[in-house]
Amino acid sequence: MKEVISNNYSIWIGTDSLSKLDVSEYSEVAILVDENTRRDCLNKLPKIYNSKIIEIKSGEKNKNISTCNFIWQELTNHNFGKDSLLINLGGGVIGDMGGFCAATYKRGIDFIQIPTTLLAMTDASIGGKLGVNFLALKNQIGLFSNPKSVLIYPDFLESLPLNQLKSGFAEVLKHALISDKNLWNKILNTSFEKLNWNDIILLSLEIKNKIVLSDPKEKGERRKLNFGHTFGHAIESFYLKKSTPILHGQAIALGMLIESKMSNLSESEKVEITAFILSNFTLPYNPAKNQLIDFMRNDKKNSDEKINFTLLNGIGNCTINNLFSEDEL
Repeated sequence: MKEVISNNYSIWIGTDSLSKLDVSEYSEVAILVDENTRRDCLNKLPKIYNSKIIEIKSGEKNKNISTCNFIWQELTNHNFGKDSLLINLGGGVIGDMGGFCAATYKRGIDFIQIPTTLLAMTDASIGGKLGVNFLALKNQIGLFSNPKSVLIYPDFLESLPLNQLKSGFAEVLKHALISDKNLWNKILNTSFEKLNWNDIILLSLEIKNKIVLSDPKEKGERRKLNFGHTFGHAIESFYLKKSTPILHGQAIALGMLIESKMSNLSESEKVEITAFILSNFTLPYNPAKNQLIDFMRNDKKNSDEKINFTLLNGIGNCTINNLFSEDEL
């Protein structure tokens, strides 16, 4: 088991990580699950006497205020006080929304993230960004609040469908492209089936954690993590509004394709990135710019009525605050 220190909390990784689940100081404990993590993951947790199970429906379309209302009602109906704990057992939706509900319930109760998907293990559970979608806009309502701890049990990946594994893989690629050429080369030269997920998870989350520690509230350096996400979130919102949601990783892979072409890369690097993404991901239809521009106008990073991008200078290196007018896109 390995420990990575983040901003006043520990990230534990390994087959013994769940042994770090300590609820002794709390008067009430709830575990937030969806139908998948209730079936596949809940029985792996240490037994917690008298805990309350709160089950929500899986999927990005349910990451909204209506589901939050249900979670807050459950906590209220079971008389959860300020000294209560919410354990979020799931992927990015559970972690983002469960953390948001905990951070706002009675002005904040403690929560622990136990990610069960590759996306959540390498990205979503790290860094204290919490939120929900609103008016089909991705993470439009949210805040920053850190968990008490993050417990990463890689064996949960054994129950994950291939499309969900590939979705999380997109964020691993992003971390390599913005910060670690060695990780990119490791991925490039290893078949997907032979990747060592324990190693990949650790390398990927260490990249994110280092960036987050340098800029917890995303004033500057943390914006590096938005590579592929300006177009990616707009694409995800486009499909969410159509009520045909796609996986986050599919949208980000498509976003990275587009934003790589906008980047100051050599032609050989652009070809390398494009070829790898196209050969490893099943991508949705890429909407036209006029179908995405309304979503990009609402991007939280924008300034001076221009759309803000993080772009690559080379594989393993990037720059933030690249501003483009709508006409320039």
